[in-house]
Amino acid sequence: DTFSAFGKILSCKVATDASGVSRGFGFVHFETDEAAALAIEKVNGMMIEEKIVYVGVFQKRTERPSTKEVFSNVYIKNLGPDVTQADLEEMVKEFGKTTSIKIMEDPEKGSKGFGFVNFEEPESAAKCVEALNGKEHNGKTLFCSRAQKKAEREAALKAKMDEVRQERIAKYQGMNLYVKNLNDEVTDDELRDEFAQYGTITSARVMRDDKGKSKGFGFVCYSTHEEAARAVTEQNSKMFQGKPLYVALAQRKDVRRAQLEQAAVQRMAMAPRQPGPMGPGMPFGGPMPFFAA
Repeated sequence: DTFSAFGKILSCKVATDASGVSRGFGFVHFETDEAAALAIEKVNGMMIEEKIVYVGVFQKRTERPSTKEVFSNVYIKNLGPDVTQADLEEMVKEFGKTTSIKIMEDPEKGSKGFGFVNFEEPESAAKCVEALNGKEHNGKTLFCSRAQKKAEREAALKAKMDEVRQERIAKYQGMNLYVKNLNDEVTDDELRDEFAQYGTITSARVMRDDKGKSKGFGFVCYSTHEEAARAVTEQNSKMFQGKPLYVALAQRKDVRRAQLEQAAVQRMAMAPRQPGPMGPGMPFGGPMPFFAA
C-alpha cells in the first residue's frame, strides 16, 4: 500500500528467516525506473510504524559495501582425507593462539573433510580466513570462512535464493511470455517453432503434470523486450493447432493475484450506489409505519 501510489508494482516481497519471521527488509520491483526513483525520493527516511525506513536502489550482494565481521570461530572445508588434527594445527598456528581445533569425523569412514578452529582473538581468525580461503592444499582448494550456526546458514541460503530470484525477475521482466490454451499434443519444440519467427528464443516450455500430461499452457522467453512485444501482438488470439492462443507477458502468481484484487476493489469503489427499492435513506422508502393497538 505504501509504494503502490508511485506506480505499477511487478513484485513485492518481505524477506523472512527459516521460521517465517521478517528480517526487517524487503524488495519492491516497479514496472518503470521513474516510479522506483519517485518511491525512493518520497519514502526514504519516512517514519512507518514508528520506524525510519531506508529505501534505495537494489544492489547485488557483490556490489554492496562490505561490512567487517567480528568472529573467532573459523570453518574450514575441502580438507583431504589424510589431513590429521596435527596437520590442521600446523596449518593455522601462524595466525595466532587457538582455544580449540577439531576435524569432524565419521566413526566408520574417518574424516568428513571439514573442521573448526577457534582463535583467542578475532584478528587471528580474520587472518586465517584471508590466508586460507581459496588456497591449494594437497591438490584441493580450501574453503575458509566464519563458522555459522545452522539457523544462520539457512537464513543466508534463503537470502541468496531470494536475491537470485529477484535478479532473474529483473533480468527477464518483459521478455517472458505466458501462452495459454495450447492443444494437449503441443510439444516444447513445436511451441518454439511457432514463436521463433519473432526473434531469438532463449527458452520454450510446455508445462506438464507429474504424469507428463500437458497443462494447456507454457512459457516462451525472448532475448529482447521488442521481440516479446511483437510476439504478443501477433500471436494473441491466433489459431494454433485448432485452438485460439492467449498470449501475454508472464507474471508471478502473487503479482497477478494482487493486481486482480486491486482491480476488483477499484471496480467496487467506482460502481454507483443503487437506491433502495422504496426510496433512498429510508429502509421502508418513506416514514416509519404506525400500527394502532
